[in-house]
Amino acid sequence: MQVFYAPGIDGMQYFLDEKESAHCIRVMRMKKNSPVKLIDGLGNLYEGVINDPDPIACLISIENVVHGFEKRPYLLHIAISPLKNPERFEWFIEKSVEIGVDEITPVICKNSEKRSVKTERINNIIVSAMKQSLKAGVTKFNKPETCSDFINRPLDGLKLIAHCSENFERSSVGRVYTGGSDAVILIGPEGDFTDEEISMAMNSGYMSVHLGKSRLRTETAGVAACHSIYMLNQ
Repeated sequence: MQVFYAPGIDGMQYFLDEKESAHCIRVMRMKKNSPVKLIDGLGNLYEGVINDPDPIACLISIENVVHGFEKRPYLLHIAISPLKNPERFEWFIEKSVEIGVDEITPVICKNSEKRSVKTERINNIIVSAMKQSLKAGVTKFNKPETCSDFINRPLDGLKLIAHCSENFERSSVGRVYTGGSDAVILIGPEGDFTDEEISMAMNSGYMSVHLGKSRLRTETAGVAACHSIYMLNQ
């Protein structure tokens, strides 16, 4: 069954926006009474049928609502450096949303080669990945901020910094994380965090961790972190 994004849905009828309507009617060639699913980005899944197959404002009649659809027992916030190659950063966004991440913050570190992101494009990728993987809650994508600012702001949950420096003791994520707990994980740039950034994080309550024996690219490390938390909650 096809899934469409329906932010602000309220009541038993909903008009898809022009983009979703065009995709539904012109691309998918769906007809009157075709079954559809809607997700509102707030954790709710709506099941319904097409009432009026208008390619500009398709009207959906809602037949059933599932509140808190597949809600996870934890919240995950990934703070990750933007990448010089934007396609690799977008790959991380797509795959982490598919696995399950609640919030993503781009952090600008000393070794970051890229210091900006295309927020609108990223949010479109998030919505697409959310629909593809049938996630009812939309991942929040924050504005970029410096590594030091992020480290020093108060955040709930277990705080972890994943890095490759041999100047600090590191534990595996599985050793320090308990299923059902909220987590914040810092992932550094291609050149890794500096020792100063790692020390700053640890002094602010972050635990030093690794993601296995392999040295991972930034985007791979971000996906590995998401998947590690996901599997530890199964």
